[in-house]
Amino acid sequence: MKKTALICGVSGQDGAYLAKLLLSKGYEVWGSSRDAQGGSFSNLTALGIKDKIRFVSMVPEDFRSVLVALRKSSPDEVYYLAGQSSVGLSFDQPAETIQSIAFGILNVLEACRMLDKQPRVYHAGSSECFGGTGGVAAHENTPFHPQSPYAVAKASAFWLVDNYREAYGLFACTGILFNHESLLRPTRFVTQKIISTAKRIYAGSNESLELGRLDISRDWGWAPEYVNAMWLMLQQDKAEDFVIATGQTNTLEKFVEVAFSELGLDYKQYIKQNVDFMRPTDLNVSLGDATKAKNLLGWEAKYKMDDVVRMMIDREAD
Repeated sequence: MKKTALICGVSGQDGAYLAKLLLSKGYEVWGSSRDAQGGSFSNLTALGIKDKIRFVSMVPEDFRSVLVALRKSSPDEVYYLAGQSSVGLSFDQPAETIQSIAFGILNVLEACRMLDKQPRVYHAGSSECFGGTGGVAAHENTPFHPQSPYAVAKASAFWLVDNYREAYGLFACTGILFNHESLLRPTRFVTQKIISTAKRIYAGSNESLELGRLDISRDWGWAPEYVNAMWLMLQQDKAEDFVIATGQTNTLEKFVEVAFSELGLDYKQYIKQNVDFMRPTDLNVSLGDATKAKNLLGWEAKYKMDDVVRMMIDREAD
């Protein structure tokens, strides 16, 4: 029988790519938004799939709204990708960040528990929960040490999922995803800022690229690959949490260097450090160990940081 999925946060980068993946697998796809009538859904339009999705309004912090959306869509699978998604912004909006992430997934879990047909639930976790690990690759048993309001919210949501799985037998799991990028990233994300600025300079702009710390290292992957891991988690016989990562880490300066060199530019001529872009706390090195995903899901990252940069520069948003 044809499966139905509800993607909470369908308008974002991951939501759009996940919707495209599920449609290709024959799913009936519902997407939630705070205002389903007035949303632009530009990412879905960019992928050419907006008219193939059914929309429902849902406010994650409002339990009744969540329950109504679930009853209306009657999904077999729920993907909770909603909530404030910027680490930097979470320092300015800590309450909104925690409410949209932690209260949001709590309402989804509680509503799913009350349904006659309980759907399987995927929760979008974050590598930020680990905090600094001293350069050691983080795996599923690595302790959390969140260092931002965003990370605190994601860690809280992780434990809520774990609790509902153990206490109520709900099929619910968390994908602890490390950084993953694409052309659908908003410009408030540093990777898209780098790519967009480099392209404008290549086209003749005389601007500079202003960044905060350049020495931080991240494990960067390709978003369309990562949404496949989300789907695979909900196809297993047992609900488990998985780290999803490339297993390689690079400095932000290296990301900038590769981006500018792809366009034949010397990044050192255009880059400026600006203390205004430095966060109160930031991870020095982020690195993931996705061995469990490889062994149990058959998932492994094909694209690494250099590939990601080139595709963000050269490819259409597919």
